[in-house]
Amino acid sequence: MYNLIRFVCIALFAIALKTQAALASSFSLTSAYAACQPSLNMAAVHKPRVLVFSKTAGYRHGSIGVGKLAILQLGAANGFEVDTSEDVSVFTDQNLARYDAIVFLSTTGDFLDSAQELAFQHFIEKGKGFVGIHAATDTEYGWTWYGKLVGAYFVKHPNQQQATLHIVDSTDISTRQLPTTWSRFDEWYNFRDIQPDLHVLITIDESSYQNNMPRSTVHPMAWKHNYDGGRAFYTELGHTDESWSDPLFLQHVLGGIDYAIGKKK
Repeated sequence: MYNLIRFVCIALFAIALKTQAALASSFSLTSAYAACQPSLNMAAVHKPRVLVFSKTAGYRHGSIGVGKLAILQLGAANGFEVDTSEDVSVFTDQNLARYDAIVFLSTTGDFLDSAQELAFQHFIEKGKGFVGIHAATDTEYGWTWYGKLVGAYFVKHPNQQQATLHIVDSTDISTRQLPTTWSRFDEWYNFRDIQPDLHVLITIDESSYQNNMPRSTVHPMAWKHNYDGGRAFYTELGHTDESWSDPLFLQHVLGGIDYAIGKKK
């Protein structure tokens, strides 16, 4: 829309130039620019809009409430609009067209029907973004497309405990504010069906906590990738209420949202 308005205004400037030459000072380039500028300003200011979806068909995390409030506050402070919902009827082509990214905030279980899944798929195919937080990997196990989008599926976890994280890519928009070695308390997932194309951002040091699974060579905790025309970011962190008042974690989530909506810096 902005480019269209800009094109029309450029055309008006060209007409103004010819008119000014013919009519001397009775019609000026300045007046033509002034007429166009409000429309240009309005069109240029596009506020990204994010849908935070937190429906649960299985276990429900107590931190969902504080998570929604925190993302609303991130949006207000960083120039993007946030809508929250747990109503699957929002998954239509027409409604999702309003959004730049969809956030699955600790969703669990299977809840979308085939038509709603198709609308979600169309959304990503149009170059939009997805953010999965914590239990988003405990969601839609029967839908292969979603498993590839989110990047892996949850298997199980040990008790919540302190552990050490390693930042693999410290230049990413979601990690550059984090310490290279990050010790924090959370619930640590084990995964299956980890997709081979993931750009891993954070790993967990399995020697730093008591796990209930055999050790793996690499145990990713956050990643991103391009998928089916769009962008997907996932972070395993965020089980605890306290996570949502942790400035480092909030900056991590903000970076993931910025990536999903297409922000470069």
